[in-house]
Amino acid sequence: MNERKIIEDIKKLKREKDAVILVHNYQLPEVQDIADFIGDSLDLSTKAKLVENKVIIFCGVHFMAETAYILSNKTVILPDISCGCPLADMITKKDVVELKRKYPDVPIVGYINTSAEVKSEIDYCCTSANAVEVVNKIPQQTVIFVPDKYLGSFVKKNTKKDIILWAGYCPTHLKILKEDILELKQKYPYAKVVVHPECNLEVQQIADKVAGTSGMIKYVQQNEDVEYFIVATEIGMCYRLKKLFPHKEFIPASKLALCPNMKKNTLEKILFSLETLQPQIVVEEEIKIKALKSIENMYKLMEK
Repeated sequence: MNERKIIEDIKKLKREKDAVILVHNYQLPEVQDIADFIGDSLDLSTKAKLVENKVIIFCGVHFMAETAYILSNKTVILPDISCGCPLADMITKKDVVELKRKYPDVPIVGYINTSAEVKSEIDYCCTSANAVEVVNKIPQQTVIFVPDKYLGSFVKKNTKKDIILWAGYCPTHLKILKEDILELKQKYPYAKVVVHPECNLEVQQIADKVAGTSGMIKYVQQNEDVEYFIVATEIGMCYRLKKLFPHKEFIPASKLALCPNMKKNTLEKILFSLETLQPQIVVEEEIKIKALKSIENMYKLMEK
């Protein structure tokens, strides 16, 4: 079956099944092209909460689809159920319970890149877009931040709070090296460097802007006179930016920064998931209720 026919069938089934397709910025170009909504974790979490469709086809990784299920009370489908996240796997519910025992009065902020089980034990959720804001608005002076030590270090740099870090990291973002960017700067001396806070601290230090993917879009918008941007995040973001700003050039900081899990959702798998409404994401009710609380605590802080 050719690509055009697959896309036609996806559109037809989407109408028949009352489905909406939510797509993360790191997905394959052809998957981004069929999205009803595309964005970062926070964008998609918010959309999942607001859409009226009965079915959500979530093109991202497992923890994101879990979050959509927790927020939406709808049928949530992850086209490839094996789309995991090594960063999310670096902390478990058991680890969080142990942290709470060790630091009984210290609130725990968990990056959205965590499982539903972990979210059920933390106090506040956050994303790369709002991590600094969430931590700054928590009343307590000391905060535990899990699981990404680099995002946590970025938060630490931008707050007066005392931050206890967990030692997790994103393997894809760690493939981006300072040397790669300095070499590209030789070739593109007027380029602005935008860096995701999951990158290592050396890379963050040479950035013109450190931001999550939604922040990168805003930064490009704000710099109308800049033609070239070196983009230090998963390479799928360059495709997203080029579609939004076709007159500008976006250079990946490293072509090695490719997340294999993000690339598992294909048009064929999306079509199959619409035909069968499988594989579905389901979170145990007790875990769901407790995880929802940490996410709602994030939204409440952002409203302050």
